[in-house]
Amino acid sequence: MYLSPTDFRQIMKQTPLVALDLIIENNEGDFLLGWRTKKPAQDQWFVPGGRIRKDERMAEAFQRIAKEELGLKVMMEDAEFLGVYEHLYEDNVFDDPDFGTHYIVLGYRIQINSELKHLPKQQHQKYQWFSKFELLNHPRVHENTKTYFLV
Repeated sequence: MYLSPTDFRQIMKQTPLVALDLIIENNEGDFLLGWRTKKPAQDQWFVPGGRIRKDERMAEAFQRIAKEELGLKVMMEDAEFLGVYEHLYEDNVFDDPDFGTHYIVLGYRIQINSELKHLPKQQHQKYQWFSKFELLNHPRVHENTKTYFLV
């Protein structure tokens, strides 16, 4: 279900959003991050992910987000559930200074054995593979992304 910008703004202002983040690992043990083009987390490296829509089952949301963010068909049962995370941001997609963005995020790790050649550019302008050490020490990797790798 899609919301009008007015309705979505009101919901974002008053409630947390529920999202899925995809922690993508390749055969070399590196992780895929995208350079965010939109707020929140704009101009920082972040894992692919997206919001769950109203009346959308989690497995359906997982498949849709994987397709939109990676261009791949991936099933939820092919991923490892990492846990529930909370992401708080001072800004929002509407650039409204009166409120921030609050996400409850379900993190899923996916091992990819193939090359990702044609990654979508709606949310991320470019993509890069990082080792765990590199991403934990990179100043432009968002702190909310780093939380997935602190265990």
